[in-house]
Amino acid sequence: MAANGPIIIIEDDKDDQEIMAEILKQVIPANKVIFFDKCPEAFAYLKTTADSPFIIFSDVNLPVQTGLEFKREIDNDPELRRKSIPFVFLSTSVNQQAVNEAFINMNSQGFFKKPGTMAELTQLMTRIVHYWTDCRHPNTD
Repeated sequence: MAANGPIIIIEDDKDDQEIMAEILKQVIPANKVIFFDKCPEAFAYLKTTADSPFIIFSDVNLPVQTGLEFKREIDNDPELRRKSIPFVFLSTSVNQQAVNEAFINMNSQGFFKKPGTMAELTQLMTRIVHYWTDCRHPNTD
C-alpha cells in the first residue's frame, strides 16, 4: 500500500464530506480524497482504477446499498480482496449487530462511531490514518 494513495470515503452527507475533507487535508495533505455518495459508484471505481487506495472509510447507512453490503461485495471479489485495502466503518449510528457482522462475517479493520465534535473527529481520524501509515500489511511498500 502506498501511504500516498487516495483515501476513499463513501458518505452521503455533504456536510460530513466537507468536514472529513478538511480534517484529512490537515492530517495527510499529500493524499487525494475521493468521495462517493453511493457504494456502487465506489465499487466501480475500485474495480477500474490503477490507483492503490490508502484506506476506505465508509458510512454504514447509505442509499442504494449499505456500507455492510458494500464491504461484503469487496470481500467476495477475489481481485479486490487481494488488494487488501484497509476498510474502516465510520458511522453516526452504531449498533452491536452491525459491529458483529463487520468483524465476524467480514474482513473489516475498524468500526467507529462518529464523534460529536470536530475536535474529536479530528483526533479519531488522525489516530486511524497514523495507524495505517505505520502498519505493515500485504500492500505495504
